[in-house]
Amino acid sequence: MVFGQGAGPGAAGEQSVLLNGLPPDGPAAPGGGQGDLASTPAAKRAAANTIESELEPRTKKAGDRPDDANGKVMSGLDNWATAAGMKTVQETWDQQVKSLMGRLAGEKGALRATVGTLQATDGERKARIGAVQSNFDKY
Repeated sequence: MVFGQGAGPGAAGEQSVLLNGLPPDGPAAPGGGQGDLASTPAAKRAAANTIESELEPRTKKAGDRPDDANGKVMSGLDNWATAAGMKTVQETWDQQVKSLMGRLAGEKGALRATVGTLQATDGERKARIGAVQSNFDKY
């Protein structure tokens, strides 16, 4: 796809999409990518470590922050319909924080598993290719 301004129908300056063009930086590799692996095992480990050491603790802390304030509001509004609404808000918040923490843990695990999978696959392919006999091996 190529994005441009003013090339398509409609008002002047309107963005359009050309489906039969190449991106401005040249041809892409088969399948649409540029042909280079965009990350390394070290980058994946670093990303997983950042999730573990920074994102998870900060998300947990930020998720716990409203608990005390909402608890005080709910106790101050005891016997009011607003207290029930605040309880629903707090339960929804807690569920969303739990969901986000689960997502972060899943992404961290996937990053770490991918490192092992890619390294194992590369090692297996190298061994299979190395096992192929060639007439050049005789010389």
